Amino acid sequence: MSGRAQLMWDEAVTGYDFGRDHPMDPVRLALTRRLVDAFGLDKDMDVVAAKPAGDSTLRLVHREDYVEAVKAASADPESADGAYGLGTMDDPAFAGMHEVSALIAGQSVGAAEAVWAGDVLHAVNFSGGLHHAMPGAASGFCIYNDASLAIARLLELGAERVVYVDVDVHHGDGVQAAFWEDPRVLTISLHEHPRTLFPQTGWPEETGAGKGEGSAVNVALPAGTGDAGWLRAFHAVVPELIADFRPQVLVSQHGADTHFEDPLAHLAVSLDAQRAVQVACHELAHEYVDGKWVALGGGGYAVVEVVPRSWTHLVAIAAGREIAPEAVIPEGWRQEVFARTRQLGPQRMTDGRWPVAYADWESGYDPADRLDQAVVATRRAVFPLRGLLA
Repeated sequence: MSGRAQLMWDEAVTGYDFGRDHPMDPVRLALTRRLVDAFGLDKDMDVVAAKPAGDSTLRLVHREDYVEAVKAASADPESADGAYGLGTMDDPAFAGMHEVSALIAGQSVGAAEAVWAGDVLHAVNFSGGLHHAMPGAASGFCIYNDASLAIARLLELGAERVVYVDVDVHHGDGVQAAFWEDPRVLTISLHEHPRTLFPQTGWPEETGAGKGEGSAVNVALPAGTGDAGWLRAFHAVVPELIADFRPQVLVSQHGADTHFEDPLAHLAVSLDAQRAVQVACHELAHEYVDGKWVALGGGGYAVVEVVPRSWTHLVAIAAGREIAPEAVIPEGWRQEVFARTRQLGPQRMTDGRWPVAYADWESGYDPADRLDQAVVATRRAVFPLRGLLA
């Protein structure tokens, strides 16, 4: 297996554009790519533009009638069928929507193929992580569910156990739904509680069904959760489940919208804690899956201040060339930020909270603490189903 990492990139992914006033501004992708270049990370990775996902690949997860509806809306946005979640406020139709959505999906599928084949150890597609799309409908800014498609391709290629870890602020509902009854896929989602945030799913009691019972794991975090609680919850659930499941590949989704500056959610996580979870996923990949790691982007709507820094850290970790949190951001990138957005870009790769401290779960828990209550609810719901002590 090559020790090199792979960065999936095609400039055309910036065409995933729902319009001027939509939160999913594609400038976040362009600025991330430029920041990766500014730190010279592209020289440490194979930069690859994969082919768009074809119809047969899309149908690994999505219904044929839905794919045809996306194509129709792509050709004529005015004809978008709202019954498929198209042409809505969240998912407005736009010309070329099918083509660019299939391209993003192709990047994630290509990343999974490269990692499974042993061509690379790690692969990153920060344009992906569109985890809300359902088999028959668009949802939550997501047209095709590239994360589910990547996992489905891994299963098609012979993988027997794939773990999916989702740390976006929103529940990874589309991926959970795609593998709800499939014991080969363990989905773990840490997200803001469904009482306070879209998509109002991801309760601890959602644990899968049929042969897949116990293969869906949800940690519903109280609004306002900050760095210490977020990291405590991650480490209280994720490593133990991965160790028990013995996966062959780790697919992780790193939505940056947990950040305290994100305008669409209510967690209070810093860039430094996001980086700490990225490091943890990298370490878990090496400890349990021989390094086979597919890392995806996701949400994130502080498109200048947060997203490019968070995902550049992710790329750097995968490339084996971590960027020090205190590193100064190259001035050329900050000039490009101003030219594109008329905003002043951040100056360092930290929010000033590194290293981030948290209390380990093994040290005991407080039954009156809301964060600890969330962790206990998850452990009690799913751990006994897997033969583990809650």
